Amino acid sequence: MHEAYIVAAARTAGGRRGGMLRDWHPADLAAQVLNALVDRTNADPALVEDVIMGCVSQFGQQSANIARNAVMSSRLPESVPGTSVDRQCGSSQQALHFAAATVMSGQMDVVIAAGVESMTRVPMGAPAKLAHESGMGSPFGSEGIRAAYPGIQFSQFTGAEMIAKKYGLSKDDLDAFGYESQRRAIAAANSGAFAQEIIPIAVTTHEGVAHSHTVDEGIRFDASLEAIRSVKLLQEGGRLTAATSSQICDGASGVLIVNERGLKALGATPLARIHHMTVVGEDPVIMLEAPIGATQKALARAGMKIDDIDLYEVNEAFASVPAAWLQVLGADPAKLNVNGGAIALGHPLGASGTKLMTTMLHALRTRGKRWGLQTMCEGGGLANVTIIEAL
Repeated sequence: MHEAYIVAAARTAGGRRGGMLRDWHPADLAAQVLNALVDRTNADPALVEDVIMGCVSQFGQQSANIARNAVMSSRLPESVPGTSVDRQCGSSQQALHFAAATVMSGQMDVVIAAGVESMTRVPMGAPAKLAHESGMGSPFGSEGIRAAYPGIQFSQFTGAEMIAKKYGLSKDDLDAFGYESQRRAIAAANSGAFAQEIIPIAVTTHEGVAHSHTVDEGIRFDASLEAIRSVKLLQEGGRLTAATSSQICDGASGVLIVNERGLKALGATPLARIHHMTVVGEDPVIMLEAPIGATQKALARAGMKIDDIDLYEVNEAFASVPAAWLQVLGADPAKLNVNGGAIALGHPLGASGTKLMTTMLHALRTRGKRWGLQTMCEGGGLANVTIIEAL
């Protein structure tokens, strides 16, 4: 069995819905990441043997195999294949798992795992909504699902509120978590912590000015706890608000993964080694709780304890998810999402998996730390966990 190494990791800065990245076709945006990964390793593009790309809303501009379309838009030769993955919010983290497993098996030596989502051009939920409105039915309308979950309306918003209530997380707790995400993101942006991971994207501002987009547009540099507390609830009687939920976001990200033969072929230096990968399925009704059990399973299989991990990235789909994860795992809050999370930086769905990995890897190396653990909640009650060793 070969080892799997990350030799390059890059992402775009996030764009708000209708914001800086609004003019970019998702295939072209993803192509910018593919080009950057090759450039950062000075690799012969023809050595890339596959591109595995996460994308949730594979519809419209993101349909017809967005991975292959991104390859065709990039400087990679047309001999490079591509395939698209949908594991909901964990799509590009799963792309990473598939890429790592492929090079570990020796079937290929050089594979890109990436993700893209233009939530401006393909709104969240558009595939199901438009199909339903066209009389094509619902993805949850099968007899088997209705028999197994009678009367259930699957909702991530409901699941997030269920988690808050189950773990006794008050609105004040969640507001404080949301503020801390913004505070850490502000500090990271101001200190240049994202400089190595973000690739500049040429954009035009709403005023018609050419601009190089390098700062996550979702960061609220004037954030205050008082302002966050004043945001209205998402649901009457609930505890979550838009200020304690992930931001709708456009973006792309990716990592270049190789085995020992790939390292030699590219002449590249490894940044990190993939130490462990796992994925679980749990209750699809509460839905977003699975990162807890997935992390417990991953640590047990890896022979590690939570205190062995130096940094954690737990996707901030809603503040209740990482807050509950911290509570159950007994993890150190100071190690969690140290440069802020999706509440401040945005959650470009299919791109978030390799986006979080890119941020975690750079944070580990900048801080001289060794072990990183990433996990995310995913629609349908799923969760991936990846443990890496920074080199």
